[in-house]
Amino acid sequence: MSETVLVTGGAGDIGRALARRFLAGGHRVVLFDRDGTALEGAARDIVGGDRLVCITADVTDSASIGEAVTRAEAAFGPIGVLVNNAGGVIAPTLASTDEAAWLADLDLNLNGAWRCVRAVQDGMMMRRRGIIINISSANATGIYGYPAYSSAKAGLEHFTRFLAVELGRHGIRANAIAPGSVRTQAWNERVAQDPEILERVKRWYPLGEVCEPEDVAGLAAFLVSPDARMITGAVIALDGGLTAGSTTMAREFCGAEF
Repeated sequence: MSETVLVTGGAGDIGRALARRFLAGGHRVVLFDRDGTALEGAARDIVGGDRLVCITADVTDSASIGEAVTRAEAAFGPIGVLVNNAGGVIAPTLASTDEAAWLADLDLNLNGAWRCVRAVQDGMMMRRRGIIINISSANATGIYGYPAYSSAKAGLEHFTRFLAVELGRHGIRANAIAPGSVRTQAWNERVAQDPEILERVKRWYPLGEVCEPEDVAGLAAFLVSPDARMITGAVIALDGGLTAGSTTMAREFCGAEF
């Protein structure tokens, strides 16, 4: 069954990959992003035809989200799938995190998802079906820097469980995807300063690789498919084994080669 899929953070690499994957699956796609210029670039980049609509909207502003959802539903009908993908980081350490940075990270990465759910949940409940996918992070589980972002993602995962439990009786499923490092343009500045950074990062992953945006999109597409009809309340690691453990650390603890 084709659905209207709403993806926040739609102008970024993961948002674009999600759009392409859902369009390939026959769905209608609405992209939200607060960066109108980047969103125009995404619209040109994605071959969506009349099944793609891009709307400038800010997940930190309830009125903006409400108006954008109204426009999306006027174009494509009720939202059947919500992918809360919008996110970002500010301060890498506790020492560098002031109150403004802490609150901004929470508002973008946690409260924004709540606002979007509030904007679409009544329609999903009325139709007695709907799918919510929250894009979390390995940072929700381990300490990899960015304390406010990490705390927000941990909250997002618990929020996912609340959605699954409270909305399940209305035919709504909610799950979270928790990627590790994803090779997006966000790495460009660091790579420009240190071309070997990603190769060193890969050493911490048991699979020896980092995620591509298409990996996130593939898992999201599965969670929307009929094969996932009994999956709800799950947080699925998409991290090449990062949160499972590290051979580097195990070698030090055990004094043995792995």
